[in-house]
Amino acid sequence: MTFTDTTLHGWFARSLADYPDEPALEVHGATWTYRELDERATAVAGALLHAAGGTAPARIALLASRTLTAFAGYLAALRLGATVTPLNPGYPVARNRAVWELAGADVLLADSGGLAQLGGPEERIAVLALTDEETAALPADPAALPNRTASPDDIAYVLFTSGSTGRPKGVPVRHRNLAPYVEHNIERFEVGPGARVSHTFDLTFDPSVFDLFVTWGGGATLVVPQRTELLEPVRYVADRRITHWFSVPSVVSVSASLGKLPAGQAPDLRHAVFIGEQLTARQARLWHEAAPKARIDNVYGPTELTVACTEFRLPEDPADWPATANGTIPIGPVYPFLEHAVLGPDGLPAQEGELCVRGSQRFDGYLDPADNTGRFLSYDPAAGRPAADYRGEGPLTAAHWYRTGDRVRFENGTLTHLGRLDNQVKVRGYRIELGEIESALRGHESVADAVVLAVPGPHETELVGVHTGGEIKGTDLMLWLRKRIPVHMVPRRFVRLDALPLNPNGKTDRPALVRRFTPEPAGASR
Repeated sequence: MTFTDTTLHGWFARSLADYPDEPALEVHGATWTYRELDERATAVAGALLHAAGGTAPARIALLASRTLTAFAGYLAALRLGATVTPLNPGYPVARNRAVWELAGADVLLADSGGLAQLGGPEERIAVLALTDEETAALPADPAALPNRTASPDDIAYVLFTSGSTGRPKGVPVRHRNLAPYVEHNIERFEVGPGARVSHTFDLTFDPSVFDLFVTWGGGATLVVPQRTELLEPVRYVADRRITHWFSVPSVVSVSASLGKLPAGQAPDLRHAVFIGEQLTARQARLWHEAAPKARIDNVYGPTELTVACTEFRLPEDPADWPATANGTIPIGPVYPFLEHAVLGPDGLPAQEGELCVRGSQRFDGYLDPADNTGRFLSYDPAAGRPAADYRGEGPLTAAHWYRTGDRVRFENGTLTHLGRLDNQVKVRGYRIELGEIESALRGHESVADAVVLAVPGPHETELVGVHTGGEIKGTDLMLWLRKRIPVHMVPRRFVRLDALPLNPNGKTDRPALVRRFTPEPAGASR
């Protein structure tokens, strides 16, 4: 078996065989070696098997985060050959229920943080709830588990992204999509025993796959912070001797604004990797000052292309860093084993246009095939004909290109990210369809119509909810929405208008609203 045939659990199993007594996980003050973590995963797998009535479940929902139960549960699900759907205990109950129902989960595993979401309407699936103390004490019997059934063609996980219709979109990713990504990143970032990797991403956010399986595939240690530690990332890096940092860029800006980004205080850090939103030159310089010995990589990729598909490493000397037209760090070339095309509005190759990608990391289509329409292209670079949208005619094949919806430009031989082509934005690294927030907002009895805008804030993109209808306090709308959508999707500001402005075509004039509600730069004349 080659590495490209390895399943997600197989990456962990490889390090278990090679480094059984190396630390695999540090969480809540406890350290678990590969042997010990495997034993806990085996124990949880046995409990899941029992909860499912003795038959290995095909689909397991994981309502857990930053606990021994979460990590052992993830491995346990994979050990049983099941598909994992992570859920965030901090998300609204109704949304999590909708997701595990869309995923068709057979068993729901919850940790102590997920317990608060249970006990509502009668569950239609089996439920296993475990505290970390219970997970640590469960008996492990490897002989009681069935042989692993997962193959490279099986689905490893299903993640749900924001959907423009108000319904989350399921993205199934197969083990064979993940294998080249994991192998490439272990090698690129020199992940091995002794490396200590950060864990800044929730399990519902696919960069967490790097956190867990690039770490475990290389035999390194996953060092799990509590959320308060992430408010002081440099202190976390220094105190926990982190060697590999991976986060969204906004962590840098927020920390710097709080005075929590001291210079030269992270001497052990070797690699800093940023993903999820544009990395600005200012953010990169701030991080370089805090961790001057760390190599900085800016990477990019949608969930549909398996975490990341491009990479750009900054030169060691900031004097050699490239300048781009929009002041961001290039996202770099596409991985050499993937194919890409930059297509203009006419569907032909261009210096600036939409990035389209195909190859081993491209997923095979959404959980609901109706979501595939308009997200793929037929395009033959050698034919000289423009690309054609996939509209559901015939099956999707490996020849189809995935449309990222991201606008890029070739600058100095590499790619610069310019923004989105659609109504989708990134906030703190989360991919958000503004239409999903608008759909939720229109559900309020006092709201007649609504538009949600993404405008530049002092440190990161901010959401503004503009609505018509009756008078309602912004704080009341905020609290109402937090029961229906994740907190990172709730606008921070609400504005009521008598009517939404229209453009000459009779559509809501979003650009006019964005201009109206974008704060003026400090010192700008009025």
